[in-house]
Amino acid sequence: MVSSEQRRRELAREKYKRQMDARVEAAAKRRKRNTLVGGIAAVVALAGIGALATGCSFSDDKKDDKKAAAAPTPSPSKSGKYAAEPPMSIDAKAPYTATMDTSAGKVTFTLDAAKAPHTVNSFVFLAGDHFWDNTKCHRLTTEGIFVLQCGDPTGTGSGGPGYEIPDENLTGATYPAGTVAMANAGPNTNGSQFFLVYKDTQLPPNYTPFGKITGGLDVLQKVAAAGVTPGATGSTTDGAPATPVNVAGITAAKG
Repeated sequence: MVSSEQRRRELAREKYKRQMDARVEAAAKRRKRNTLVGGIAAVVALAGIGALATGCSFSDDKKDDKKAAAAPTPSPSKSGKYAAEPPMSIDAKAPYTATMDTSAGKVTFTLDAAKAPHTVNSFVFLAGDHFWDNTKCHRLTTEGIFVLQCGDPTGTGSGGPGYEIPDENLTGATYPAGTVAMANAGPNTNGSQFFLVYKDTQLPPNYTPFGKITGGLDVLQKVAAAGVTPGATGSTTDGAPATPVNVAGITAAKG
């Protein structure tokens, strides 16, 4: 017999799947529109709306949130600033670590270059180029899935670096507390948005897991406990975090 709690979680997962499907469809339409416009104008434009954390919705979702947390507005000029994925420059056999300095506290994590080389290479590149300086984590989800989503330079859920990278490390992927994974708008649409799992979460293996939190999980749990700021949808479980998480910068290095 299914308990009321199990049923509630099942309904929540179904709701997020519907949201993800709608966002993937919208992202596809945007890419098609951009392609047509680019052809007409004879201009080559790489949008990079990977959308990312889209789905789980972990996707870069244009949609939801124009909701504003009380955080400084990131520079929109960062979104789409790169024409292509950076060349491979990391040592896939070496360990890498990252530190994210935020207004809520510091979060540290390891990066799995061996299992997700393209993802880690992109992450190290963007961190080194200060792509995430003075941005914010724009989305917190506290029901069904338990994640904080970051990495969008526009703070809207639709921004990205201008390129997309392939999915990696999906075979048998799970998302326990402490997982760091890429958000997306569908297969192979990863960009700069990622999410931090602060409580064991069940998701389909569609989001590249590329890191493990080694410090600051309590920071995320404290942010989650404060809840979200209801946006246009009025949701009290999915929106901008009530405690703003402003990212001063992210550093990533070998060792």
